[in-house]
Amino acid sequence: MNEWWRSAVIYQVYPRSFQDDNGDGVGDLRGITRRLDHIVDLGSDCIWLSPIFASPQADMGYDVSDYRAVDPLFGDDAAFDELIDAAHAKGLKIIVDQVLSHTSDQHEWFKQSRTSRDNDKADWYVWADPLPDGAPPTNWHSHFGGPAWEFDPGRGQYYLHNFLASQPDLNFHNPDVIDAILETCKFWLDRGLDGFRLDTVNYYFHDQSLRSNPPAQAKPQVMATDLYGMQDNIYNKTRPENLAFLQRLRALTDQYSEIMMVGEVGEMGHKSIEIMGDYTKGTDRLHMAYSFAMLGPDFTAEHFQTCIEGFQRGAPDGHPYWSFSNHDVTRHVSRWAEYAVSKDAMARLTCAMLMAFEGTIGIYQGEELGQTETEMTFEELTDPPAIRFWPAVKGRDGCRTPMVWEKDAPHAGFSTAKPWLPVKPPQAANAVDQQGPDSILAFYKDMIARRKASPALTRGQTSFLPLPEPVLGFTRAAEEETLTCIFNLSPDAQRLTIGGGAQVNCANEADLSGAALTLRGNGFVYLSHGQDFAVTPG
Repeated sequence: MNEWWRSAVIYQVYPRSFQDDNGDGVGDLRGITRRLDHIVDLGSDCIWLSPIFASPQADMGYDVSDYRAVDPLFGDDAAFDELIDAAHAKGLKIIVDQVLSHTSDQHEWFKQSRTSRDNDKADWYVWADPLPDGAPPTNWHSHFGGPAWEFDPGRGQYYLHNFLASQPDLNFHNPDVIDAILETCKFWLDRGLDGFRLDTVNYYFHDQSLRSNPPAQAKPQVMATDLYGMQDNIYNKTRPENLAFLQRLRALTDQYSEIMMVGEVGEMGHKSIEIMGDYTKGTDRLHMAYSFAMLGPDFTAEHFQTCIEGFQRGAPDGHPYWSFSNHDVTRHVSRWAEYAVSKDAMARLTCAMLMAFEGTIGIYQGEELGQTETEMTFEELTDPPAIRFWPAVKGRDGCRTPMVWEKDAPHAGFSTAKPWLPVKPPQAANAVDQQGPDSILAFYKDMIARRKASPALTRGQTSFLPLPEPVLGFTRAAEEETLTCIFNLSPDAQRLTIGGGAQVNCANEADLSGAALTLRGNGFVYLSHGQDFAVTPG
């Protein structure tokens, strides 16, 4: 069996913002096809497409109204087939976001479900009667503000929505719902997809007894749009029934050749690492999973070590997917700026870290250019929680602005029309045509190539070194090769002592002179060495 995904570099394309081919200001499938060589030249193995299915776009495609149709905003069936064929011809796999936990309220299933309590799809969504005082059935929160329940006067009941009120949650306790969902997945596998990125994979099932969540045991984290952190979310997500459904999905994908599923665990902190491990154990669940553990503000050696070691303990036979940026969080070059000598230094350091991590690696479009977060004005916003809670919440538009191809072209070469989100000068300055031999793009290409050529980095076991903050160090060992990778996660120089001898495999802002290793701010080094190697502070 070809488990290509185990050492893959997966490149996330946000279709709205990659390349506009038809001149309407929104990216599309044919635009992606036109730019495939950029992804191939980078060294990527697979493309993850954010949602392309029919949708009213209330949440940028994460509100699906037809699971079997391409949204006209992005193209048609012919454009989809052309993209698949062109990618496969270039050796690229393609996976697509599957948003299975909820649909749009414009989906025919929900339109029928809300008409009465006794129609054929009455129980396809999570409906519940009001409490005696008219209050919602539970205290569960919506991620986008307010209760996770919306009252429907037609049925005289509430329905569950973990996100927007226009994104009602499907009732996975109904076997007919599961059968229908599996059929939609089969439909796209038959069309040539190489797998799925499963959105909010731990949200499929809810507690049928509708018990309210208890208060958080840990210190609550309160944000204007997201009160989840004030509760221990034990009844509204990550229910034990999820595992049986994942096994059904895996059984479906195992009927095909070289298919992969990666699940998004919607959870912050180290609990997410435990769920990742649980969902990837053995060979009958997800092929791999990722969480928001490395997509937050934490930038310490202890944090990264805890994430990786936590997964190793929780799923010794599972497989992780690590990334630092995506379409839901502030771009990491900006998010971790306080720890940086410069934006370029942070871009190089984090690239080197990712390429040294054990597991599959994810890159978000523009990350390979050292792209920064775009500062948005209120008038430019499209993201629902940002519009509702501005200025306390900046939203996700700043990481979703268009890809920049040519610095001096209109809209940096993304479109001939006004884009759906603006291209601003700080982002245009990072355009592909500005990336020369010593650029961030060239650095990414080199580091990806190094990873692919290294047995230690593609399949070596990880052992962490007992080094003090802010230094992260670990050894990756395979039979053919052993590498030790050391990173300075601060803008201040750090000095270490090397014992046993070592040779520099690659480095940036690092000097090895005899036994003395100096890592300047955000410097790193990969060292080749023998069995007697040792590294100590000072």
